[in-house]
Amino acid sequence: MNVTRTFDLLERYKDKFDKPDAFVSKKNGKWVKVSSQKYIDDAYNFSYGLLAKGFKKGDKIATISNNRPEWNIIDMGMAMIGVVNVPLYTSLSGSEYESILKHSDAKIVFVENKFLKKIKPISEKINAIECLYTFDTNKDEANWSEIISLGKKSAVYYKEELEKIKSSIKPNDFASLIYTSGTTGTPKGVMLSHSNLVGNFLAAAKIFDMKSNQKYLCILPLCHVGGRMGNYQTQYSGCSIYYAENMGTIAANMKEIRPHGFDAVPRILEKIVDTIIKKGKKLKGAKKLIFFWAVKVGLKYKVASESSWFYKLKLKIADKLVFSKWREAIGGNIESVGCGGASLPARIERVFWAAGIKVLNMYGLTETSPIITINRKQEPDLKLGSVGPLIDGVEMKIAKDGEILCKGHNVMLGYYKDPELTKKAFTDDGWFCTGDIGVIDDNKFLNVTDRKKEIFKLSSGKFIVPQKIENRLKESLFIENIMVIGEHEKFASAIIAPDYLYIKEWCNAKNININNNDKLLKNNPLIAVFNKEVNKYNKTVADFEKINRFKLIPDIWSPTSGELSPTLKLKRKFITEKYQELIYQIYLKKAI
Repeated sequence: MNVTRTFDLLERYKDKFDKPDAFVSKKNGKWVKVSSQKYIDDAYNFSYGLLAKGFKKGDKIATISNNRPEWNIIDMGMAMIGVVNVPLYTSLSGSEYESILKHSDAKIVFVENKFLKKIKPISEKINAIECLYTFDTNKDEANWSEIISLGKKSAVYYKEELEKIKSSIKPNDFASLIYTSGTTGTPKGVMLSHSNLVGNFLAAAKIFDMKSNQKYLCILPLCHVGGRMGNYQTQYSGCSIYYAENMGTIAANMKEIRPHGFDAVPRILEKIVDTIIKKGKKLKGAKKLIFFWAVKVGLKYKVASESSWFYKLKLKIADKLVFSKWREAIGGNIESVGCGGASLPARIERVFWAAGIKVLNMYGLTETSPIITINRKQEPDLKLGSVGPLIDGVEMKIAKDGEILCKGHNVMLGYYKDPELTKKAFTDDGWFCTGDIGVIDDNKFLNVTDRKKEIFKLSSGKFIVPQKIENRLKESLFIENIMVIGEHEKFASAIIAPDYLYIKEWCNAKNININNNDKLLKNNPLIAVFNKEVNKYNKTVADFEKINRFKLIPDIWSPTSGELSPTLKLKRKFITEKYQELIYQIYLKKAI
């Protein structure tokens, strides 16, 4: 069947895929399957239930939930009657939830029990919200299954009406309202159509080419457009979709499930490599030498047309001795990985490819649904270090100031309730302004150099590209996160969040018995290590790019504590405000 709207996936399931394990999630320590037939039946009954409750095309419903099969059922149930899905991150602050729920005009909210305590008092202050529904049993709140039960009873009355509504929904109709993660300020409500989402997942499905007998591990949150796209494209391909329990269980889940593919942000892939490298450091004698020889071979990986016969021979040996074990450590079946959301360090990309795992680096934004460009699995549409060529149906050019501009089926309808901001997002002749700086190599491959809003100027007039510096310094196993600062100052500096898990291992090996982070940061041998790491970077760059001063902090940055977005990008405004006193100390200024 021809898929032009998100809910057409249900008909495709009905025609092509009869699966006992369309969706699989872990409950009480066991993997629980949802069949394709139950998915279809529950989605339809959910639609009937919403119609019985008086919902109509254009109404908004918010979801605050971790990844779970039920998310898909309510997503499709909403889509079939033209209700707009407003998926929200689970890590937002109370004030962010209040602001977004008010702005979105959501009439009801589906929320997991664990977030109910935060959401309930907020919902009571917002007149538009009629009811909260939980996914799990809660005697004090309505349950989402009540809508399905109502739908079963009401199906006979609404079957014909539902078919009429489905027929009336056009590809360009408003399908989902997705709020940006707010890395550079206030979250914006991005309006995406069925055509935006469908065009993207059809292009992705063609590129990844997964099969209906394969498993996909869904890691990225479904409220994130990248997670949503991966979830849709694997439904289109008929894969069994498994939901990772959480970020901390990814490695364990991979071993259990043995998936064939997953999508990730760079930090997840960095963590996988760093974990393997840390294990390698614990090896002894010849095993350790062989391990790091293989890593060295991997770091020099080039595509087949650029590799010598001698390099290919070394890679074959490295694969047999080391990389085959890496693959087994993450399940043994991974064929390809989609990676986007931030800049992927070249060393990470090359090592994965050397290990026989094709990381397809991609580029896009929430406003572009999300993919604009993506590397393919083989030449001539593959260039390591780039984010690949365009997907079908999309155009791109570079503006005079270096900004990446885009046109195509993937570009949003606009920002919700903000025509002025929407107008500013486009050039006079209709090109969407991404806010990113880039160059196109070989008239084909895009290289993204930085966020336009994140580049800053020193008092000398020299421009600093912070992400480039941060990625280099994060190659150190001692550094978990780092933010480069120095706008309008004489020199660049950094706030460093150390990797305390690795540091504690390092301390044990050195017989340093300190368990308190604040005390660790006063340990002279450890301070010397950080000085060495920063100096190692400084020796390789121009004077103006050097990190002249840095401060170590005892905090661990996370989406929950606010320094990182849900996709693990730096929330620079938040970090700057939180560490204002520290920044004053770095530049020897007095607080105002």
